[in-house]
Amino acid sequence: MAAFEINFDGLIGPTHNYAGLSYGNLASRAHRLSVSNPRQAALQGLAKMKFMADLGLRQAVLPPQERPDLLAIRRLGFSGTDARVVEQARSDAPALLASCYSASSMWAANAATVSPSADTADGRVHFTPANLINQFHRSLEPAATGRILKAIFPNEKHFAHHPPLPASLHFGDEGAANHTRLCRETGGPGIELFVYGRDSFEPDAPGPRRYPARQMRAASEAVARLHHLDRARTFFLRQNPAAIDAGAFHNDVVAVGNGNVLLYHAMAFAEGDPALGAARDALRGLGVEPVFLQVPEAEVPLADAVGSYLFNSQLVTLPDGTMAMVCPTECRENASSRAFLERLVESETPIRSVHYVDVRHSMHNGGGPACLRLRVALTEPELTAAASGVFLTDALYAALVAWVTRHYRDHLHADDLADPRLIEEGRAALDELMRLLGTGSIYPFQCAGTI
Repeated sequence: MAAFEINFDGLIGPTHNYAGLSYGNLASRAHRLSVSNPRQAALQGLAKMKFMADLGLRQAVLPPQERPDLLAIRRLGFSGTDARVVEQARSDAPALLASCYSASSMWAANAATVSPSADTADGRVHFTPANLINQFHRSLEPAATGRILKAIFPNEKHFAHHPPLPASLHFGDEGAANHTRLCRETGGPGIELFVYGRDSFEPDAPGPRRYPARQMRAASEAVARLHHLDRARTFFLRQNPAAIDAGAFHNDVVAVGNGNVLLYHAMAFAEGDPALGAARDALRGLGVEPVFLQVPEAEVPLADAVGSYLFNSQLVTLPDGTMAMVCPTECRENASSRAFLERLVESETPIRSVHYVDVRHSMHNGGGPACLRLRVALTEPELTAAASGVFLTDALYAALVAWVTRHYRDHLHADDLADPRLIEEGRAALDELMRLLGTGSIYPFQCAGTI
């Protein structure tokens, strides 16, 4: 059956700031307490979406979550009016306030794991929101993520929604950033690769020493069961602990896949290249010739791969059937990454072109082009059953640019998080956004009847 891959990009929220909350994310920590520009960040994200659409790809928008998360602040002992709660938290627990203001839901690759209907036993698209328990600010996202996904994909005939996995370290789940699907064509069967950092039920199992492993094997196995995947076409690979300790906090910092192509750094997987043999065989069993491209350390040092986010590029199939890499401009500025990409497009692989996009505002917080999007494969009937207002058109792009320009600040520092006007500005912006996207009321303040 004909199917399409849609990139659902996280729309950068009005409280985008540099609090340096993500331990193990080198870029996030390096830009801690810098002054942010939420307006320019959101416009950059929208320009990247428009660029992808202009390439002939299907593009959609995931709305941001409400921030600050006042419900979370109140659960942690602060009370009074909204303004009083924020004032108290800024005085007594500024790090807590920064966490509850984080716009981190913009990185949609962590929103959920998605399995297309071609892979699932019941023929539905399955969604499991990531629990993101490794970082407090991200652990605030799963419930809202579930509401957003259900609002966009409401039809139970076509879509199955699972709750996040139990909020336990044993089931730490970071979503699609550690999940890759390979296939011949979007609408046909494929294989699904789940990459984990540690086996939490084996306490003596080797793992990273410097930074935490965020994805647990038990979580990946549970998601595969929930999605009713064929075990013969489902594979669990361990991420190299050295890669995690070098700053590759998710597998999508050292590997990227699309169609029959898997591009990965030599240090990506703990067992090295032989661990991928079964995946190759499974693809061949589907009539697909795998193209697995390992990038040697000597060609692109791991530090360069992490610093430039070479593998956090989007690898996509263009309408003419060729593949393209959509890379952050940092790859062009990094000598080894640029030289590799130039050689790649001249070699005999399906990847025939490279494009560079400026997402520096996201990169400074540790998220590249691939971090900003969640890939969802939909057949024609599934596409029809989804909420149509989130799919990017020229008209919606223009409306969103105007919306951002009206509502977003061009300067935000950690001290500004104590400003109660930021709460009202955010609510007014999100309320208007829901009317633009036509998804209905999904935010707590809307349900409470206050704007």
